[in-house]
This record gives sequence, C-alpha cells and structure tokens, in this order.
Amino acid sequence: MSVHHRTAPATPLPAEWGRTPLTVVMPTYNEAQNLPTMAEALMALPLPGLSLLVVDDDSPDGTGTIAEQLAEKYNELGRTRMGVLHRTTKDGLGRAYAAGMGRAVTEGAAYVLQMDADGSHPADRIAEMLGVALATGADVVVGSRYVPGGTLSDAWATHRKLLSRWANAYASGILGTRVRDITGGFNLWSAQALRAIDLASLDSAGYSFQVEMKYRALRDGFTVMEVPIHFEDRAAGESKMNLAVQLESVAMPWRLRSKALRAAKPGKRAR
Repeated sequence: MSVHHRTAPATPLPAEWGRTPLTVVMPTYNEAQNLPTMAEALMALPLPGLSLLVVDDDSPDGTGTIAEQLAEKYNELGRTRMGVLHRTTKDGLGRAYAAGMGRAVTEGAAYVLQMDADGSHPADRIAEMLGVALATGADVVVGSRYVPGGTLSDAWATHRKLLSRWANAYASGILGTRVRDITGGFNLWSAQALRAIDLASLDSAGYSFQVEMKYRALRDGFTVMEVPIHFEDRAAGESKMNLAVQLESVAMPWRLRSKALRAAKPGKRAR
C-alpha cells in the first residue's frame, strides 16, 4: 500500500495541464440553494479542461431543473462544460457517485473529482490536486482534513470533530491503511484507477463508498496522495447522514477485511 502526504505550497499549474479532461461529479438531493454558487465557482477556475456532471436523485426542491438551466447557461458557447444525469431512485450517495463516475470515464475524462454540492469542499484546491496527480503519477489524490495543514470548520462542535477523527482511525485501523482521511469525500481519481476498481461491483450504497473506493485502490496497487484542505460546514440545507448510513459505515470496514481474508486463501479472489 502506497500512501504519501503533501504539505508543500501549491505552484501554478502549467497551461497544458489545465486542459486535461477533468470531470467533477457532484451528486445532489435538495441542493437548490447551493448548486448555482458551486457551479459558478467551478466554471470560474482556470481549468479549461474541467467540466461538471451533476447527478440528481429526483430532488423534490427542483435541483434537477436548476441543474438543467445552469447547463444551458454554461454550454451556450458551443462547448459542453456541464451535464446532468437524472436518476429516479434515491439509493444512496455511493450509487449516485458510481453512476456519475462511470459516465464521466465513458465520455473521455482522464480524471474524475468527487465533490459535494453543499460548499464544504474548496473549489480553489482542485487545480493543486490535479497538478499533484500529473506531477507525481498518483492515481488518487485525497483532499485531506487530517494531514498537516488540513483544517475543519470552526462551526463544527468538538464532539463532531472527535467523531470524524474516530471514524477515520476506526476504518484505517481495521483495514490496515495509512490514509489519514479515508472517509473524506473530496477525491481525485484517474480513469485508469476507476476502471480497475470496477464501479459496478462496489458494495457500498452510502458514505462508506469513500472508504471502499480508497481501500480497493490501495489493494490494487495504486498510489494514494493526500493534500491538505480546509473543510467548511455546509452552506445551506440539511445533511443526508441518517442512522442507516451510519450503520453501514460502521459495518463496511469489517466486510471489506473479511473479503480480503477470504481472497487471500489459495484459488480465491474477492472483489
């Protein structure tokens, strides 16, 4: 398992790197208040190769309609910079990400970035994450809250910060990884890594998708790098975390470890 942590200041991204086909996959459910601001921030980045794919799970608040209107706005110059994938079944964040990431790779993305629509992930760190991937050859770059230089919103209460740190230590300890933010959702992936992981075979439906993806990448020999970010509290709306999602997150590391042990037996290989 190869994990590296980068704490040096970012350097300007070469112009040719900025043209690298990069798709930001952004799942949404009732994010009508946040999506326009997020789309504007992404479209303003000095990354002409960047496009945004919104994956909307039939939001009752009209997020899907707003996404279509934004796509029409940003695509009006004859170049597709934003797309919308409408799903009729709300079956978890992980399933939404898998659908969007699979489509992004099929449509030619060299890299795919996971990003929440609630404003918690800093758009201004995307260029650095892409630059790290291109400069080092890393297939996974994690925007990390828990490497030196990473910070959490002051709006987070102490118990919430402790719970987040415990969840990372819990999952990494069970799975034997050195990823400090294995539960984090701000991650850059190479198309090569996503093809190898086989998105259709993932077990996770909810937030444990983040853990399973990184674990599979490490298991398959891909290099994971972490760069520090500031994680902000959501701008508006409500968290989608519920009891079922929390229970899946607790159980998933043990399921992954059990599969790995079975796969280690002669003649067996588990996905």
